[in-house]
Amino acid sequence: MKKLIALLMVCGFAFAFVACGGGKTENAESTDTTSVETPVEPADTTATDTAAADTTGA
Repeated sequence: MKKLIALLMVCGFAFAFVACGGGKTENAESTDTTSVETPVEPADTTATDTAAADTTGA
């Protein structure tokens, strides 16, 4: 009976070590490369420049 309990404990410990083993961890950089970034176009500043010139009182 003691041998059976010892065998079950060894199997349980072996399973725990395998289940909690350090698996392959991925870097944050590798997961970010899958996202696609869209370029940001600059805003049209001609309208704001003329409005600023008109408010100076000239």
